[in-house]
Parts: sequence; structure tokens; C-alpha cells
Amino acid sequence: MKIKTKFFCRGVHIDDKKSLSAGCPIRDVAAPDSVAIALSQHIGKPAKPVVAVGDVVERGALIAEADGAVSANVFASVSGKVIAIERRPLPRGGETDCIVIENDGENREVSLKPLQEITPDSVRERVREAGIVGMGGAGFPTAVKLSPKTPVDTLIVNGAECEPYLTCDHRLMIEKTDEIAEGAKLLALALGVERVIVAIELNKPDAIAKFDGVDGVLVAELRKRYPMGSEKHLIYSCTGRRVPPGKLPADVGVIVENVATALAVYEAVKLGKPLVDRVMTVSGEGVKEPANLRVPLGTSYRYLLDLCGGETDDASTYIAGGPMMGATLLSTDFHTRKTDSGLLVLTARQASIAAPTACIHCGRCAEVCPMHLLPMDIDFYTLAGDYDMARDRGGVLNCIECGTCAYVCPANRALVQSIQMCKQKLREKR
Repeated sequence: MKIKTKFFCRGVHIDDKKSLSAGCPIRDVAAPDSVAIALSQHIGKPAKPVVAVGDVVERGALIAEADGAVSANVFASVSGKVIAIERRPLPRGGETDCIVIENDGENREVSLKPLQEITPDSVRERVREAGIVGMGGAGFPTAVKLSPKTPVDTLIVNGAECEPYLTCDHRLMIEKTDEIAEGAKLLALALGVERVIVAIELNKPDAIAKFDGVDGVLVAELRKRYPMGSEKHLIYSCTGRRVPPGKLPADVGVIVENVATALAVYEAVKLGKPLVDRVMTVSGEGVKEPANLRVPLGTSYRYLLDLCGGETDDASTYIAGGPMMGATLLSTDFHTRKTDSGLLVLTARQASIAAPTACIHCGRCAEVCPMHLLPMDIDFYTLAGDYDMARDRGGVLNCIECGTCAYVCPANRALVQSIQMCKQKLREKR
């Protein structure tokens, strides 16, 4: 059954470039010779290792346990020997401890114990035990979201996937429709809600058709607009409710989960499978053979690119994630994490490398900002070192870093980076 949706103002219409990989069925990736599994794969505290160098582990074995409520368990994605626990860089900057496992090629595997009974409490505990986090990018531990402090009545399964190039969620909705729907119902059971909405942009008619008619699920057809996949805009489009600044979706009675998260919940509850792999898109005009791949966590980006035929001669820019909110990479010496949805390679023609100029005060960034902010003012205060003014007058903490401002800026201002720096300076002051 379909429901009527609303349309938020502002945002931008972008050439989505999804045709490069939308028709590519999901391929299972053979495990590499070694994996480097990060202990920081989510919002909150990194997990604590429970293995040591020299230990032999199986795929699905717990190798690091959650350190506190806002943290998540981490599991081995291959069977083999732990050869190192060492610091390695992250795509967005900084470093984290990684457990490096040498693959023995035997593919020995263990599963979580079967649930005796499926109840709200057992589902929440299984989600926590399996190390499931939000797989749409934020990486918030899902078990925490399943215990909201305020009553909720609606679960929205986010299948908007509004980032250009990325098609991994699209392929999951086509190929794993029943499993995603079942995972959504398990999430609804844990939350105690009956209303389940699967939200999909209109540029994915085949996915909409797959979910239309699925028992117990409502389908929201979303008009194509970036950033439609943002939680606050998705909630407004599906329910008409507005999440006030500083508040959470649960404060207006809604919980939002990504389609990949719903699938992971199904696999954990029904199959006893912890979160050890995920589907990613490898795409861009700089990739010879774009693809959607099911990837063991900890696989190197270089390995994935080689599986896709490598880069074209004019490859220029590498991005972890999508082009709007992803992180530009200095190299391919990084390894996949739970929140990685894509790896892009763009040519110089697609990636703007023009030097920024002074702001010309055109106001375009303010016209398109979906949060109704003034990005040019935030940038001005940040560069002046007045971070408190950027917070109090500019509303920088309400920014969702969607990148629409930078996308339309004729002066090529690094607005998103300026906003991110301001937030970091405010965190340091706290």
C-alpha cells in the first residue's frame, strides 16, 4: 500500500549518475589475503579487543566487545590468525586501532546461538550482540535506537539513497525485498510500533514495485530531491512531522533505519549472523567496471578497485562514500567499515579542483540550504575564529553537512570543511 508524501522546499536536484551501477547485481567478494578490522566503526567509544596477536579466529567470532552503551561489538570477517593490533588511519582523518587477520583460506565460520523465542527484548539483545549499527552513514549503535526514551509510533525504513552514484541500497531492495521487510518487522516488534514505512525515491520504480503489496509495510514514494535521505527531511516527507532543532526523531515519535540495517537485523535474528560484511557500490567514471559488491569488513579499497578492473587513465579523485557527503582520499590504503556504502573514482572532468575565490554574496547557499541556515555567515565567523558566533547566530550545530551549499557555490568555497572545522573547535571547547 502506498501513502501520500509531502515535499520539503530547498535542496538541489542533481544528476544522480546511478545508471553506471544500478543494473549490476550484487556480487560476493572473495575474502582477501588479510583484513584490517577497525575498532572504531560507529559513533561512540571504540570497541575493546578480546583477542591477542597469535590467536586463531573463525569468521563470525567476537574479536572486540562494546565499551559502554554507545559502542558496538566487532567480529572477524575471515578465518585465520591475528597478526597485528595496530594504529591505522581513517578516511575522514585521525586513526584507530585495527585488528589485522591473515586469511587462512579455510573459511571456518561460527554463528550466534539461536534465539529460543523472538520477543522485543530478545530482538534488542540480539541486535546489540551482533554489533549492528546504522549502515546509512551515521553508524549509531542500533540497539540504542531500539530503546527510545520517548514513545514512538512509526518506523521508517530509509531506502531513499539520494547520494549520486550509490546504488547498493537499490540493489538490496530489489534482491532482498522479503528479508528487508522481515527485518523491518523485527525492528517494529522491538520498538512496539505497528506502522512501518519503506521510503523510496521515484528514480527507483523497480524497488517501489517490489515493496508495493508486501504485507504489513507501507510504501512512501518520494520525489527526487537531494538530501531526501536526511532523517529530518525524510520524516517530514513521510509523516508531516518536523523534528525541532536539537531534538531527535524519537522526540516526534519516529525511528529511522536504513534498508541495509534492516537486512542485518534479519540475518542476526533469523540466521544467527553477526555483522561481518556489507554491500558497497564501487563506481564513478574513473572505474573501469562499476559494481555492487558484498564485502567482508576490513577489505582494502585497493583490493576492491582491482576487482572492478582498476581505474581509467584519466582517474583523478578517490572518495569514500558519495560525492556530496563522502571523504576525499589521499590514497587507497584504507579498509572497509560497517558504515562504508561506496567507493568512488572520478575523473578530473567530474571532480572540481578549481581554487576558491572570495565570497561574492550571491546568497545561493542560503537559497538551497535544507536546514534554512546561512552557510556564508557560518563560513565568515569560522574563518574569523568566532566559533561561538557561528553557533549562536549562524546555527552551525543544526547543519547536517549535506553539501548542497558547496555544490551551488560559484566561488568554490570550502563551506562544508569550514562547518566541520567549526563543529570540531566547539567540541574542543566543551
